[in-house]
Amino acid sequence: MEEKKSGARTIGIVMVLTLLGKVMGLYRDHLLAVHYGMGMEASAFYTASRIPRVFFDAVFASAISACFIPVFSEYLESGGKKKAFQFSRAFLTIIGILTLALTGLGMAFSEQFVALFADGYNAETAALAASLTRIMFPTVFFTGLAFSFVGILQSLDEFNIPALISAVSNAVIILYFWTLDGKFGVYGLAAAFLVGWLLQAVVQFPALHKKGFTYAPRLELRSEGMKKVFTLMGPVMVSTWVQPINLTINSKFGSHLYEGAGVSAIEYATNLYLVIAGVFILSVTNVIFPRLSRLAAGEQADAFRSTIRSTLHACLFFVLPMSAGLMVVAKPLISFVYGGGEFDAFSVEITSAALGWVSLGMAGYAVQNILSRAYFAQQSGREPLIAGGVSIGVNILLCLVLTESLAVSGLAIASAVSSTVYALLLLLPMERKGQGVLSRGFVTDLLKMLLATVLMAASASLAGGAVEGALSGKAGELLTLGVSACAGVAVYFAAAAVFRLEEAQLCVRLIKQFTKRGQT
Repeated sequence: MEEKKSGARTIGIVMVLTLLGKVMGLYRDHLLAVHYGMGMEASAFYTASRIPRVFFDAVFASAISACFIPVFSEYLESGGKKKAFQFSRAFLTIIGILTLALTGLGMAFSEQFVALFADGYNAETAALAASLTRIMFPTVFFTGLAFSFVGILQSLDEFNIPALISAVSNAVIILYFWTLDGKFGVYGLAAAFLVGWLLQAVVQFPALHKKGFTYAPRLELRSEGMKKVFTLMGPVMVSTWVQPINLTINSKFGSHLYEGAGVSAIEYATNLYLVIAGVFILSVTNVIFPRLSRLAAGEQADAFRSTIRSTLHACLFFVLPMSAGLMVVAKPLISFVYGGGEFDAFSVEITSAALGWVSLGMAGYAVQNILSRAYFAQQSGREPLIAGGVSIGVNILLCLVLTESLAVSGLAIASAVSSTVYALLLLLPMERKGQGVLSRGFVTDLLKMLLATVLMAASASLAGGAVEGALSGKAGELLTLGVSACAGVAVYFAAAAVFRLEEAQLCVRLIKQFTKRGQT
């Protein structure tokens, strides 16, 4: 019981810190929208920032997020901190060398990468994107350092500092918009992003020192730990490619829509979607992954399966209404967050269409994040490899079929379906092996959640429609969003309590305890 309370408390703190970073990121994107809208500079900037991230995610994210933590945790279990730190120093040295090499290649071939990622741009936009890409490619090196430090700290049960690093980088970019954007423009913005990523690594130094970690170059390609990392990396890579590669595919198709503005529409919508989905989902997965890795290393199969089941249950309880709620309020939300300045009514229209449809895949996004961590914790990559490859193929096929007729909505639908397919292909092998979560009680609860979600969406839509137009401008949008949210939350939790869902009952108990304390 005490361990559950501690875990819930940790997740709560991480969620607050993650929310801070996400809200700041949202404000950063608002400033970008107001300053640059969906014009040439915005499209070029988004492509330039996407390219190094995709290359990092494709080559190194799998090694850090999916391979480093399980192996590091195994060393902690068997050899203590000393052995684990020796392995991490070798890992950092190799990651540093490889990311520097990739940075050099990226800067040298930026024009070719822009042509590959956004072949629908005109010559001027493509040239600007290439110049910005050269400035931003060193983020690959800084990201490698920052993510490696995050892996070490999370494995040592330090989650607060890793959750805070995005707030630090976003603060740098926001400060740039406030002070220097008028003077240096989009080139200065690219440099500010670079500085922000550098600081994500730097701010973790004190926490690492406190945990006893110090760095010294250690090149050990043939050590047992590095052999395990390299063995795991191959099959794991494709599964960690899924989201960045699918976003890249959508951006490539989007560069042919609305004279290139489809790229910005997808990026704005996806960034807002990830703020809302990521705060909860990524907070949970970041906390449970080291625990799953330790349970797998200790061969505690029952506790491992129980952790997955309870995590999925809680995630779906919150994610299903989030998904439906976003679909209901997509247009006023996009207008409230991004509208104004260079972000005109047409920009609101196409971006809200993208947000509404991409939100359909939020449950799949949650399930795939949790189940992929379960496979990685067991140092198993075959199932994520197959599921990831199929998911990418589904996205490409649907983009080809739907883009011409549905434009940006077709891209968003392709993304949502791809996420859902990925989740199902991770779930089915677990069920066949008897390691899954789909007990009769779990399925019954899932149906209850879906019914409560339908009631919530209907009430939010009716309530929002009743006050729409009562006030003009941002005040009216905020009123619509607030009324829709309040009505939806009230109905969902009321229905969940009637259906006796565990999370709703826990909330009721907490409210009663809080009320009693207030009366005493």
